[in-house]
Amino acid sequence: MPAPRTIAFVLFENALALDVTGPAEVFSTADRLTGNPEPAYRLVYLSARGGLVGTTCGLALQTRPCAGFDLEGLDTMIVVGGPAAAIPTRDAELIAWIGRASRAARRTCSICTGAFLLAAAGLLDGRRAVTHWSSVEALRARYPEVRVELDPIYVRDGDVWTSAGVTAGIDLALALVEADAGRRLSLAVAKELVVYLHRAGGQAQFSRMLAVQTGLEAGRANSGLDDLHLWIADHLGEDLAVERLAALAGMAPRTFARRFVDRYACTPAKLVEDLRVEAASRHLEEGDATIKQIALACGFGDEERMRRAFMRRMGIPPAAYRDRFAAPHVSTYVAS
Repeated sequence: MPAPRTIAFVLFENALALDVTGPAEVFSTADRLTGNPEPAYRLVYLSARGGLVGTTCGLALQTRPCAGFDLEGLDTMIVVGGPAAAIPTRDAELIAWIGRASRAARRTCSICTGAFLLAAAGLLDGRRAVTHWSSVEALRARYPEVRVELDPIYVRDGDVWTSAGVTAGIDLALALVEADAGRRLSLAVAKELVVYLHRAGGQAQFSRMLAVQTGLEAGRANSGLDDLHLWIADHLGEDLAVERLAALAGMAPRTFARRFVDRYACTPAKLVEDLRVEAASRHLEEGDATIKQIALACGFGDEERMRRAFMRRMGIPPAAYRDRFAAPHVSTYVAS
């Protein structure tokens, strides 16, 4: 039998417990479902100095010191995240160890804001990466060499994997199991854990509407355009040209376009397209309407315009999006 793959989780004080326990349960469940007498994975939990490490929910996890861990045979390193992730980035010894461990490991991963530690070690320079949506701009500002992406749940760039916030770590772990043992086992693990079967990395990690609302709340005082995105979302099937939107706002088109960009950080056309793609995505995930019907209902006009919009935003056409993300029919599962 092959030796177990060693998966090392790197923790710090006030890490998110689910960043650790979610992926750990994926690997342990994979072991259980294979039925093999020898485990496929060996899980170890590390921190800068070892001992009990507290998490944000109050759960304390016993860890071993990084410095005393033998890097020989390390398969996968997973650096977890948490609201205090900025603090360990200033621990020069820990960051140096993460760099050495990455060179020894077959693959290096981060969950949520764990990406900040990988970036501090220089492991994300020139690479595509993702983190929790609320920390994207901070990661970009602090580490401009990193090609930070906003939407994906997880990203693989060579032997480095990064994932978005919290539960996205489960999606990442499922992807790692699939890479190791195939899709059948990965899907079996997802079913056993009663999680989505299973989200691919290209699915957006949060809604465009939430992003807009968050940006408005963090922005300047009311500009007269603050509720326009809500009106647009309720009228996606209508003509939403700049001229009509400007008339609704009581402004000349050029003035409207300028003020809109100031308030929403994108053009009117970009926001309209994003909201249409998001609405169409929900239809594809949850309903049985044809792509043509969805295109008309969401204001694209025809399937080809909707396909081009999906390729720009999602990187895949609507039909492929439905194949990946359509929710399965609800069924009753009774454990044997």
